[in-house]
Amino acid sequence: MDPLPPLNALRAFEAAARHLSITVAADELHVTPGAVSRQIRMLEDLLRVQLLHRGHRQITLTRQGEDYYRAVTKAIDSLREATVRLTRRSRRKQLKVRAYTTFAMRWLIPRLSSFHTANPGIEVLLTASLDEVDFRKEDIDGAIRLGDGKWSGVNTYRLVPNVLVPVCSPAVLAGRPKVRKPADLQHQTLLHSIARPDDWGHWLEATRADGQVDARSGMTYQSSAMAYAAAIEGQGFAIAQRFLVEADLASGKLVAPFKQTVDMGDFTYYLLTPSDRKESASMTTFRQWLLAQFAEP
Repeated sequence: MDPLPPLNALRAFEAAARHLSITVAADELHVTPGAVSRQIRMLEDLLRVQLLHRGHRQITLTRQGEDYYRAVTKAIDSLREATVRLTRRSRRKQLKVRAYTTFAMRWLIPRLSSFHTANPGIEVLLTASLDEVDFRKEDIDGAIRLGDGKWSGVNTYRLVPNVLVPVCSPAVLAGRPKVRKPADLQHQTLLHSIARPDDWGHWLEATRADGQVDARSGMTYQSSAMAYAAAIEGQGFAIAQRFLVEADLASGKLVAPFKQTVDMGDFTYYLLTPSDRKESASMTTFRQWLLAQFAEP
């Protein structure tokens, strides 16, 4: 590899070129003017190019010196910015949290900016997965899981009621055939999530329409987020977890045509943290913020 010029020589040249003064550069670098001059001379000898015109009390850049000064300034600025980013990141405390894709995309991510604003010293590393959580084998601090709350080896914090409600776009509801009661869904396309295959069955059974509507018919998507997006685009009726579509209902992108809802009781979302190790201060801050978000109206 071609040799790089010494960093001290580059710093001396950059400071002198920026100030057009050997003396001011020396004051900035906390060295003598003679030391700055020697570093620049060494750099010129190494490059075999004259960088400065030296007058009696002032210096000016040669044409080659001007070109080199722009390149050196850009390199030093990039190095300085990279160093600031690295040291700033090392001072921040990283918190590793896992959630489901739909929960992360539709609820958590839109609110994380407020957490980072209130807690600039904590960096949340968010991952999404359907896999079971094993805090003994995985390097994560907390996880948001769906279940009945009966997990072993973890602390559980209930987050939100899990209420199921059918939703569709206003255009679908206004189309034909008309949908006025749950049984009318037999003539409509039901939208499903692979991750939640039984939700339509729960709702249809609760509304006593399961004998008239096939809970397994329709179209299936990899995640609930995709099913909700399909509903917004008018592809059919999705069975939604209400808290995840409240913004779309409020904006009118989705409508809920039926008053009947199904509360899944204890089968809902929980924050899980390992019970066999002390909770970090960062995790405590995040847990309290998360619970406070769900406590708001």
